[in-house]
Amino acid sequence: MSAPAAEITEAYAAFHEKVAGFAASGDWTGYADLFTPDAVYVEHAMGTFTGRDEIRDWAVRTMTSYPGRLMPEFPVSWQVVDADAGRLVCEVLNPMPDPGDGTMLTEPNITIMTYAGDGLFSGEEDVYNPLRFHAMAQKWARIAAAHGNADDDVLTWLDRFGGGR
Repeated sequence: MSAPAAEITEAYAAFHEKVAGFAASGDWTGYADLFTPDAVYVEHAMGTFTGRDEIRDWAVRTMTSYPGRLMPEFPVSWQVVDADAGRLVCEVLNPMPDPGDGTMLTEPNITIMTYAGDGLFSGEEDVYNPLRFHAMAQKWARIAAAHGNADDDVLTWLDRFGGGR
């Protein structure tokens, strides 16, 4: 669907503001409602999710457990709109909080949003290097554990995916 660039830009700004609210509250149940009922979300490392129920289940599961729940904000470093295709493409940063020694860790991803009109999106695709995200989460968890800042969720993840403590 083509749409004016300003409409797509405004819709994504509203989307991004709502995402900030989900991150702040820790309640991701409303995330899927930002999409059309038949939306497709492509997450290359975790799969393709079709429809609000699958998107909601994925978002709640991913963003309420480590490492997703410790990515408190998603600043956009740049964005471009293809109005004819109804798409907005942007680079989203995924910073993690200080694990206890002042280390600042972040990994970017490219997000491709497909606009459907009426403020809703019919698709999202996140493109990134999952190995870099894993290495960042592993480094953060090890530093946090060394400084007594890792809760049970982080320690369990570290034992399972981080090569132990």
